[in-house]
Amino acid sequence: MNLTIENILLVGSLLLFVSVIAGKTSYKFGVPTLLLFLGIGMLAGSEGIGGIFFDDPKLAQFIGIVSLNFILFSGGLDTNWAAIKPILREGIALSTLGVLLTAISLGTFVWFITDFTIYESLLLGSIVSSTDAAAVFSILRSKSLALKTNLRPTLELESGSNDPMAYVLTLAFLTLVINQDQGLLSIIPLFLRQMILGGIAGFVFGILSKFIINKIKLDFEGLYPVLVIALMFITFSATDFVGGNGFLAIYICAVYLGNQYIIHKKTILKMFDGLAWLMQIVLFLTLGLLVFPSQIIPYIGIGLLISLFLIVVARPIGVFLSLIFFKMKLRRRFYISWVGLRGAVPIVFATYPLLAGIDKANMIFNIVFSFQLHPY
Repeated sequence: MNLTIENILLVGSLLLFVSVIAGKTSYKFGVPTLLLFLGIGMLAGSEGIGGIFFDDPKLAQFIGIVSLNFILFSGGLDTNWAAIKPILREGIALSTLGVLLTAISLGTFVWFITDFTIYESLLLGSIVSSTDAAAVFSILRSKSLALKTNLRPTLELESGSNDPMAYVLTLAFLTLVINQDQGLLSIIPLFLRQMILGGIAGFVFGILSKFIINKIKLDFEGLYPVLVIALMFITFSATDFVGGNGFLAIYICAVYLGNQYIIHKKTILKMFDGLAWLMQIVLFLTLGLLVFPSQIIPYIGIGLLISLFLIVVARPIGVFLSLIFFKMKLRRRFYISWVGLRGAVPIVFATYPLLAGIDKANMIFNIVFSFQLHPY
């Protein structure tokens, strides 16, 4: 097939159509929908029946970042402040300290079972340390689960806000891998700058965005979602430009906007819900196309081992220790420990070592991808 614009559109639209239909079918049989999208991408890839060659980590990372913007922003818009306020401290503890402890314990395990250096091991642990917002939002909201004792808002808040922490840890340990003469204390300024500036920028841009949306007079209702998309990307990119955490900023900005009065709010929410689903499909298809199955087969065993350690040890350690100062029933802590759905975010983060050109970048990427083939 000649690679023309028309053919690219044809293949792309067919993949979207197949993904939507397959997603509807998988929902009935309890198959993880987002994992299915990843499988369709692999089947369409260079070593699958589709034969589409795609080996561009930079483009995949760009698509991943754009997609995560929409997914996190949509999740933030749908977050009810009244629901998360009672569990705000628990959620923040899980999304910060919980992620850090998970990354450290899992990284230590990787260090013991592989020939990775300690920083390379902690980098791998950081990449897979967060739960996936897209997966959690998809399961909890589509299934309309009636969870008791604020479990649902706790899980949604954690999944929506823990990607920024995993992102900071990934950047920090990648820096240490590249500059091995630096010590652990050298990453503290990076961490503080990312989180503090990201948090402040989120609130500032949230207030500014509300003012702009309500004060500007647009002639067409359909332009308001477009305006919000522009404000979303401005929030992310401006925050990143000053050294803050763009993912944290857009989530906080979206939570603020979602709980304020803004013009044509229903239209904006519906638009972002559809865009979030589109971006989830595009993201998983892209990452499925990026991988070469023959390269991940040797790492399926170690991926399974890491996955089991995460389920049984690392995730419970992160949850129990981060919630140690909160009153909470034991069974609730166990439930939170075991509901830690993984998705495409670790694969997106795994492209950072690839683009940085570190020695074990391909190994890390393939381990992370094989790890995602058996999420929990």
